[in-house]
Amino acid sequence: MITLRTATIDDLELLTYWDTQQHVIDSDPDDDWNWEVELKTDPEWREQLIAELDSEPIGFIQIIDPLLEETHYWGEVEPNKRAIDIWIGEEKHLNKGYGTIMMNLAIERCFKDDTVNGILIDPLKSNNKAQRFYKRLGFEFIEERAFNGTPCMVYELKRKNTSR
Repeated sequence: MITLRTATIDDLELLTYWDTQQHVIDSDPDDDWNWEVELKTDPEWREQLIAELDSEPIGFIQIIDPLLEETHYWGEVEPNKRAIDIWIGEEKHLNKGYGTIMMNLAIERCFKDDTVNGILIDPLKSNNKAQRFYKRLGFEFIEERAFNGTPCMVYELKRKNTSR
């Protein structure tokens, strides 16, 4: 069974290690998550979560309110949205359905707030596999956009597109 728990500074070594895995680098080549700082802060607009399979950490999920997020990474965005970052830490856990379960748990968590009407994601333009994954989950293509100079595809899952 996969569960989510809050990431803490005790996860620093694990997250730093996962950042060295090629499949993680390939999905997010430009980001420095600054774990030493970020794991010690808990802003109201963000949740950082570790996905565990039978108590073994297997992945990471970040859920933010893109309107309130302090760097304004998403630019101009409507209120009542959430944005998700997700990855599986080690290659041995890929292609087993864990990402789908993790994403469904994250979606459920976002839509527990009745005011949230949409969830945004931004896979790399080159990551066709991720784009197919999000489409299967009901996300719809919105636009192509460069974030920090990196070409991405923006998708949204609207509350009406889900039975949650």
